[in-house]
Amino acid sequence: MKIVAVSGSPRANGNTAYLTDVALEEAGKLGIETRKIVVTQYKISPCLGHDECWDYASCPQKDDTEMLVRQLYDADGVIFASPVYYYGVTAQLKAFMDRNVFYRRHKQRMKATCAGIIVVARAGGIEDTANNLARFISLNSNLKPEEVLQVTGIAKDAGEIKANTAVVEQARKLGKDLARKLSAK
Repeated sequence: MKIVAVSGSPRANGNTAYLTDVALEEAGKLGIETRKIVVTQYKISPCLGHDECWDYASCPQKDDTEMLVRQLYDADGVIFASPVYYYGVTAQLKAFMDRNVFYRRHKQRMKATCAGIIVVARAGGIEDTANNLARFISLNSNLKPEEVLQVTGIAKDAGEIKANTAVVEQARKLGKDLARKLSAK
């Protein structure tokens, strides 16, 4: 069993990265293989809006997207994590999400049977971002938005989330809950 987390944070040691690592560590303790994909470490070009996308055998853009999508779609569980920069997911994560349209148009879906999201904001935008990520997961899998577990928190400065024990505990619980769901299957 494997959980793949996709992080949209450009900060390697930021609040979102920390919570994602906590969740994956807890899942790993319960015997689940984990992988974190940090989208800013890969070349992901924005969707070019090919209207005839479904006519292509593969996406005409040649970058790291297909390799990452394969890992994501083959995972038993998924986590999407993003800080909120302007009332939504980061631009880097949005580009990755948009590129999934090719796979959706070709009737390919994530096989994940459980999912979680992690959203950290400086102030507003948590609900919109969380809803957007949950909707993305439901459009690309057999999960409903209400089945997607959520961890959200407020942090103004890098590293600040570590002091918010309630949110850190939610991230631990997310990792454990996803691992238990997978182990029960």
